[in-house]
Amino acid sequence: MLSLLRVQNLAVIDACEVEFGPGLNVVTGETGAGKSILVGALRLVLGARGRPELVRTGAAQAEIEALFELEADSPVRRRLAELGFEDGDELLVRRVVQANGRSRAYVNGRLSTARQLVALAQGLVDISSQHQHHTLVDPATHLGFLDAFADLRGSRVDMATAHAALLSATADLRAAEQTLRERADREDLLRFQLGEIGRLDPQAGELADLEARRDRLVHAERLVQAVGQAEELLYSGEHAVCGSLDRIAGGLRDVARYDVALAELAERVSGAATELEEVGRDLGRYLSDAGAEPGRLEVVEERLHELRRLVRRHGSAVQDALAFAERARVELAELDQAEDRIAALKGAQQASLSHAQEAARVLSVARHAAAGRLAEAMTAELAELGMGLARVEVAVAPLAGGDGETAVDGARLSATGLDRAEFLIAPNPGEAPRPLRKVASGGELSRALLALKRVLAQGGPVGLYVFDEVDTGVGGGIAEVIGRKLAQVAAHHQVLCITHLPQVAIYGDRHLAVTKRVDDGRTYSDIVTLGASARREEIARMLGGLEITPATRRLAAELLQQRAPAG
Repeated sequence: MLSLLRVQNLAVIDACEVEFGPGLNVVTGETGAGKSILVGALRLVLGARGRPELVRTGAAQAEIEALFELEADSPVRRRLAELGFEDGDELLVRRVVQANGRSRAYVNGRLSTARQLVALAQGLVDISSQHQHHTLVDPATHLGFLDAFADLRGSRVDMATAHAALLSATADLRAAEQTLRERADREDLLRFQLGEIGRLDPQAGELADLEARRDRLVHAERLVQAVGQAEELLYSGEHAVCGSLDRIAGGLRDVARYDVALAELAERVSGAATELEEVGRDLGRYLSDAGAEPGRLEVVEERLHELRRLVRRHGSAVQDALAFAERARVELAELDQAEDRIAALKGAQQASLSHAQEAARVLSVARHAAAGRLAEAMTAELAELGMGLARVEVAVAPLAGGDGETAVDGARLSATGLDRAEFLIAPNPGEAPRPLRKVASGGELSRALLALKRVLAQGGPVGLYVFDEVDTGVGGGIAEVIGRKLAQVAAHHQVLCITHLPQVAIYGDRHLAVTKRVDDGRTYSDIVTLGASARREEIARMLGGLEITPATRRLAAELLQQRAPAG
């Protein structure tokens, strides 16, 4: 539901803030006062193109803000979450149109693209006017309205679920068949790759070990020289450190009988000598190993080259190659069973197809049965609206393109079934029914739309219906019928109606009046919510023109008091 609309610097509106309520909100005012600017503001909120001429003369930009209250199950809340916007009980849309024609949109405080705004606006507002596009003249929406009239929501969900399952099963089957066609080449490749990995038999951590060994071998000469010199100075040389330490320890022991404190120091020197002797022997063994196996560097470098090439093919580490080998063995096992898998997938695909076909046929039968009832109901509504000679048809036909393997009875199978629907109308006897969008008369089109919305009031998907001068070209009793019909629609939807007929305005649950004034050569339009007395005065103005008499005031009061029930 639209709860608040704030407009600044839009056409002749300097600044206004309008609160809307549930039920029927009527907007009245003199011709040219700016009533339809509200509709223009709503169109901008819904994603219409911003044009520079919309900006009030002298202003840098026009700004429109609309606050919508969302039900817990509103599809708009789901779309908000899908598009990454904050989801809650309210939706705030702000549109800024600059004087140079550029525009920006904000959704719940976040910048939005035009495409996102249009996607979010679906289901928020439906605008009906004589010269603008709206939901009910778009044949793409007619099937949904027919299903809503026939209470087929559950069947549509079943159809969409069955169709999605069919698409998934078909995709799995196609992928398996493609794999089977490529099986021989794939098996050869996998066995070659597994053979290469098996021949090299890489071990976790081996690459780092080989790189360390290669570094030692590359610098073997310097290492041998440094280690040999250290071993000689430490252990085997004539003046080796270990020998000197032994002599030092012995000398300390000789004099320890004179000072027992030296005995402990002698033991510490002796321990150091023992540790260093072990280091010397380890250095000797290092020298012995370094001189063994000539050509070892070439062996290590060749192993490194092969392992690195293997790693590059399968990742960045030896573990990646080992993991690939495990996956390859599993895939080979699956390829060996490809025929059995395809047979199982064919069975699953056929079962899904049968389920989807049955769901589509059930929907189609129900739609054909409901189409006549819907046409009769709309024809009856048009008769009450002064179009008693008009006839409505609801044409249900197969979807074109039904030549694929998933076709049903010559029709293309889709997520909504196998049908398409379109509302047709013959305004006069002897005329062939034509699509709504091709009905020439603006008044007839407006009343046809009101009739459709009255019939579909409980099932239509839109939250707010906007009728912009739907009563054009009618008067008297028909005008009162239109008012009553609008009130009936408003029992299920919020309705905003711009009207110039008092017989329609009296049915409003909230009455807004648009007035125009000129100050200092500038035109201003103001929008106010009328209380009881002000509303009676506005109805009197609509009845009697600029000069309001006591008689017109009495008549206005009678109309408001005695208006026919909407039910």
